[in-house]
Amino acid sequence: MLDLRFIRENPELVQQVLDHKGAHADLEGLLGADVRRRELLAEVEDLKRLRNETSQTVSARKKQREDAQDLIDGMRDVGQRIKELDAEVAGVDERIQTLLYDFPNVYHESVPVGKDEAENPEVRRVGEPPAFDFEPKPHWDLGENLGILDTAAGAKISGSRFFVLKGAGARLERALIGFMIDLHVAEHGYLEIYPPFLVRSECMLGTGQLPKFGEDAYHCEVDDLWLVPTAEVPVTNLHREEILAEEQLPVKYVAYTACFRREAGAAGKDTRGIIRVHQFDKVELVKFCTPETSYDELSSLLTNAETVLQRLGLHYRVVQMCTGDLGFTAAMKYDPEVWMPGGDRFVEISSCSNFESFQARRANIRYRTAETGKVQFVHTLNGSGLAVGRTLAALLENYQQADGSVVIPEPLRPYMGGREIIEPVA
Repeated sequence: MLDLRFIRENPELVQQVLDHKGAHADLEGLLGADVRRRELLAEVEDLKRLRNETSQTVSARKKQREDAQDLIDGMRDVGQRIKELDAEVAGVDERIQTLLYDFPNVYHESVPVGKDEAENPEVRRVGEPPAFDFEPKPHWDLGENLGILDTAAGAKISGSRFFVLKGAGARLERALIGFMIDLHVAEHGYLEIYPPFLVRSECMLGTGQLPKFGEDAYHCEVDDLWLVPTAEVPVTNLHREEILAEEQLPVKYVAYTACFRREAGAAGKDTRGIIRVHQFDKVELVKFCTPETSYDELSSLLTNAETVLQRLGLHYRVVQMCTGDLGFTAAMKYDPEVWMPGGDRFVEISSCSNFESFQARRANIRYRTAETGKVQFVHTLNGSGLAVGRTLAALLENYQQADGSVVIPEPLRPYMGGREIIEPVA
């Protein structure tokens, strides 16, 4: 959430952000409500000052045994007016708060301006795509031939965009989760968290999923709980309504959760396979830090996510999101995209974002500075480290052999009981 004072003092910049992010918010209505609120507060303060001054006059008259009933009667009207104004202020405050939730985060000044993903600049490529002397297959064909991926069973149980992993496929999913968490804990210094997969509405509001993206999430109305769209939501809210000490920062968490998304805005995209589904696994990296260090922390967060791809020997590239593809909550974002030979394309496998104080302001996450004791908002960051199902799909496509078998990358073999290859079912 943006600070109201910032919007008041920078309306042109805020309108530019709305235009460049392709977002819609009632800037004129917000500024009008802000003016009205300040007018009401000024009137309330004037009336309260009058009431205090009159009270002193009434006391003085009473000491002189003079009649003060006319002043007392007048103050009844003033008191009633103050009550009415306070109620109006409360209504305007509620309207301002509602309007503020519609404003996206301001992007960092270095973010390139662009309309959509087609204008995202490529930052770098790492590794080389595998060379095949045969036509590589997509992961859904490979998975079915190996007997480890069953999309038909997923559809029978839950409908479209669900799947079932079997045997070595299920174990490979588990192996990837274990490998990623162990790497981020042992080598990158994150603390492992296992959070609930259901969260309160205020948690979704705090990280920016509500109210704007409610249609993309699964809501359990009876309990007013939401299935998490990402571990970012419960992990960030670990420190909701808290004040951290500067000495604690940066705080670095890694968490596995299943993730649940309606993909309401993705009709017709990646309908085959396990790239875009309603339930998937993800290992998430979340950071809390000071404003002065947040862009250094974003750089290291991106490096941590890339390390997983490098250890698994996967060819990938990193793209920076332009303003039109940056999203609602991020001030800056980078996406590592993995090479998928079966589709001859790169596919997003992580998003590493700096939200600056946007989420912290919504969730009221602050820290106390060591030098002055001043309390201010932390900066929050998060990134997939990685999306597990997409990593599994990438492994199938990149490590496929001519006979339909798939080689298991060496770092995963200890998690697979020493297994080196997955062979097609007879």
